[in-house]
Amino acid sequence: MPSLLIIGEERPHLLLRKLTSIGRDAENDVVLKDELIESTHAHIRIEDGRFIIVALKRGQPIWVNGRKIKKQGLEHDDEIKLGETRLRFRLWDEPAPSIERRSFEDEFEAYRRLADFSARLAERQEVSDLFEALMDEVISLTGADKGFLLMVDEEGLLSVRTARNIQRETIDEGLDDVSDSIIKKVLTTRKPLIVSDALNDTYFQSSRSVLQLKLCSVMCVPLIFQGSLLGLIYVGNNNIVNLFEQRSLEVLSVFASQAAMLMEHALQREALSHDNARLRQALEGQRFGEIIGSCDAMRLVFRKVEKVAATDISVLILGETGTGKELIAREIHRRSPRADGPFVAVNCGAIPESLMESAFFGHRRGAFTGAVDNKMGSFQAAHKGTIFLDEIGEMPVHLQVKLLRAIQEKMITRIGDNKPTRVDARIVVATNVDLEQAIRDGRFREDLYYRINVVSVHLPPLRDRGEDVVVIARYLLHTFAEELKRPVNGFSNEALIAMRKHAWPGNIRELQNRLKKALVLAEGVKITSDDLDLDEEALSDRVLPLADAKEAFQRRYIDQILALNDGNRTKTARDLGVDPRTIFRHLEKNRKDE
Repeated sequence: MPSLLIIGEERPHLLLRKLTSIGRDAENDVVLKDELIESTHAHIRIEDGRFIIVALKRGQPIWVNGRKIKKQGLEHDDEIKLGETRLRFRLWDEPAPSIERRSFEDEFEAYRRLADFSARLAERQEVSDLFEALMDEVISLTGADKGFLLMVDEEGLLSVRTARNIQRETIDEGLDDVSDSIIKKVLTTRKPLIVSDALNDTYFQSSRSVLQLKLCSVMCVPLIFQGSLLGLIYVGNNNIVNLFEQRSLEVLSVFASQAAMLMEHALQREALSHDNARLRQALEGQRFGEIIGSCDAMRLVFRKVEKVAATDISVLILGETGTGKELIAREIHRRSPRADGPFVAVNCGAIPESLMESAFFGHRRGAFTGAVDNKMGSFQAAHKGTIFLDEIGEMPVHLQVKLLRAIQEKMITRIGDNKPTRVDARIVVATNVDLEQAIRDGRFREDLYYRINVVSVHLPPLRDRGEDVVVIARYLLHTFAEELKRPVNGFSNEALIAMRKHAWPGNIRELQNRLKKALVLAEGVKITSDDLDLDEEALSDRVLPLADAKEAFQRRYIDQILALNDGNRTKTARDLGVDPRTIFRHLEKNRKDE
């Protein structure tokens, strides 16, 4: 391999460029620390296959084999003197005693450049910029003067993704025909290939790439990750034969095997980004504020919300657990004249009965044991805004009287206080309980029901929303994938079918939980029905008698609501509107079946 060796040093400077600069400045290709040498003293050019050394100015003398020259062709083993520095020109390598050390240095350099490429990858650059960085490192590592990155697309077709030269520039000349014999052989065998003297090689001298690019030396290695062929790295030099050796091919293969993994991650990230962009664009026509949906039932909900939001009337939101009742309440507030005021959400089912009155209306210091400070209640906190009372069906009857007074008179009285306080808050409530049945059972006041139910909004369950389940699932998948930093970019066809067939008793909350678990456990880039735990249940085509199907659904449904309530049997009974003994009998039957 043509090189310059500074006499007294061990490592030669390879002559890989058409023009190699020699001088004292650090920008030169060969830097000589000699005060008698100019900043850029000489050039070595390749002309018609020969290496020519040229002095740049009259006052910059050069001696070759003891004779002062201005310009001269170099022969193997010529001695060159610039200032006080002596160099030796070598047209080919000579046996070196430190082959093992050189091999180690080559491999170390490959890993160093791979680390540089990996660092760029971590900077989240555009994939095209990363691929250019990859080829720049490959060209610098191998001594090639041009290189091409060819990638396999989703349809299995091969195309040139990046073409670079030794000056780290994108080049116009390229591989017009990717069915080239060299490329075809590497694609077929999936093994790296080296052609030392391409123009005279009996097998490859007619290769289109060799003829088109006038290449003397060629290397081509596959990019394989987890058994999949991602593409090829193709590098060449059009001036020097026998430039690439078997050791060069081994080092490039090591580089390529590691780079393939990094490239796959970059491509997955690019695909995820494109999917996100397409999803955002698709969602533009399917969003209502923070709510996603385009089925007829949801469009009716949206129209009703738009109408009631501009007024100040009370709204009752009805729907199963997990249908998004709070999102609807927030959208009513956001579209109302009170949008600049506070939105205070209170979950009536999550507050202990002994603390509920204080939570709603506040208390004065010393009003009861533990009341060490004055406390503002939720109604006061919602002044000039909206108060959202979720699970209002869980409110004790004696507190319903005080709530009714607060709604009617817009006045509240803190515990321990005799003076009422005026509050101006819009009331929006929600429940999954049948309030009319609760009235008949004496668990809910009829006069309060008519106060809160001026307008009701009924949210359909997810199973009745058609393709909305897929749209919402895709949106949530991309959101959670970014949060959890998981390289997942979609669903398998089986998973989409399973989601459409599943009853979703827990609605959107259940969908969120299943997706998060699937993202953590998934091993591929697509979520499968197995990852969602929907395969057996959703894809079964077994026909059952109607009575057996009803029983199977009821058992499965109770189990799912129990899971959503963390095994709380009493709350599950309330959610399902059944006697708690029904849940106990269900659990007892499950134990006997086991």
